[in-house]
Amino acid sequence: MKKSCIDPVVGGILAGWRWDISGIAAEMRGDYEHHLMTCTWCRSRQRLHRQIDLGLIALTILAALLFFVGFFVVRRFHLAPQHSLLLQLAIVVGFGISVLLAVLVAISTPAPLVVADAALVGARRVHEKLPEGIKDRLPEELKLKLSDQS
Repeated sequence: MKKSCIDPVVGGILAGWRWDISGIAAEMRGDYEHHLMTCTWCRSRQRLHRQIDLGLIALTILAALLFFVGFFVVRRFHLAPQHSLLLQLAIVVGFGISVLLAVLVAISTPAPLVVADAALVGARRVHEKLPEGIKDRLPEELKLKLSDQS
């Protein structure tokens, strides 16, 4: 793998966008997609950033789940009733903050779009292997989504 970008100007632009080209016009996207296909440096950086994004989403969701479980543990096994209300309030605030952070990370990163695109590619592979009798029973709008024309 190369230790630097093959075109530093384009690589610098992509780095400024965190290697996310999903929000730009389709006419402009072609050159950047081509660069990402040919430049192993930028492709590896893009992959790293998507892994970080997915990791952040997973961590914030895990934190929210732990706060959720913690709330019910404190309610069920409150050992010191005088402090359990404060602890429950702190847990509810922690849960709210975790959910808010998960939503903010999910809407500020392209990771959900990347996962959706990967799911669509997987669905297309499964669709190609289906027998014709089953393919004919699928709704038209699903057939359109699975074809590359959507």
